[in-house]
Amino acid sequence: MDFLELAKERYSVRKFGARPIPQEAVNKILAAGRLAPTAHNNQPQEIIVVQSEEALALLRKCTECHYEAPLAFIISYDKDRVWKRSYDGKDSGDVDASIVTAYMMTEAADLGLGSCWVMYFIPEAVRVEFELPENLEPVAILLVGYAAGEPSPNHGKRRKTEEYVTYR
Repeated sequence: MDFLELAKERYSVRKFGARPIPQEAVNKILAAGRLAPTAHNNQPQEIIVVQSEEALALLRKCTECHYEAPLAFIISYDKDRVWKRSYDGKDSGDVDASIVTAYMMTEAADLGLGSCWVMYFIPEAVRVEFELPENLEPVAILLVGYAAGEPSPNHGKRRKTEEYVTYR
């Protein structure tokens, strides 16, 4: 599918079917995350695949926005691996993890799977339930599965390009 068409059709799924996701699809989604660009190519991403019933139960302790997805990825970054700007020390962790998540989300859509990017989670709960070491910072939970609902009525609403783009 054409990328712009894929991006237009993709929506945040908030109701998933229970059908399990084939391992081949999980592998392709992870491969997309591996190919995502990161600052200085430091590749600070760390990903937890959440698919067992036990792990999904732990995830439900971390967010109410789980929508009964049969699969989730917790995308974090390693604070010891991020690139930092020399003049102000800002690190690339959130941006790197977000790009990784976007690549994974797009691959899921290309495979015919629905997804929802969740930022509404309790970081400390993720740290505790999934035993994250201090150097890992969770950024996103990407829910994946077969959509069992319709897109939000707001899905197609977009600002006009001229509202947010300036040429100089």
